[in-house]
Amino acid sequence: MMRGAKSPFPEKPLYTQAERARRDASVWTLIQGILAPLQFAVFLISLALVLRYLWTGEGYTAATVSILIKTGFLYAIMITGSIWEKVVFGKWLFAPAFFWEDVFSFVVIALHTAYIVALSMGSVSSDVLMAIALLAYAAYVINAGQFLWKLRQARLQAEAMA
Repeated sequence: MMRGAKSPFPEKPLYTQAERARRDASVWTLIQGILAPLQFAVFLISLALVLRYLWTGEGYTAATVSILIKTGFLYAIMITGSIWEKVVFGKWLFAPAFFWEDVFSFVVIALHTAYIVALSMGSVSSDVLMAIALLAYAAYVINAGQFLWKLRQARLQAEAMA
């Protein structure tokens, strides 16, 4: 296709008018809007504590507690996000508009949960636990990026419709 030419296939909007209305009227939208930046702040603090432990060997307990708090925020945002998706799209998960974000969210949840399981079993070293946490955090950053991209798409589509 030539540069600047419009695609012959119209891009499907992220939200229908009815979905947008449900999104804007839902308390779950506000809850997601509060939990997401809080989770990101907890992530940044926890990441710093994990890296501090890995670099210095100090602060294992603080790093561990921070990972557990971060995981709690993750579970909270995933549960409330599923409720939000049900309210807006009529599906608990895997609504077409957020299918791949939901798929990757399960990778993020699996990695965080693997950390908790490994911690509770006491079967791996603290360095391995921190490596699992870092892997979970890398997946979280990718997933957060997916959602930020979708928010940007929704904003651009709303502007184009106005």
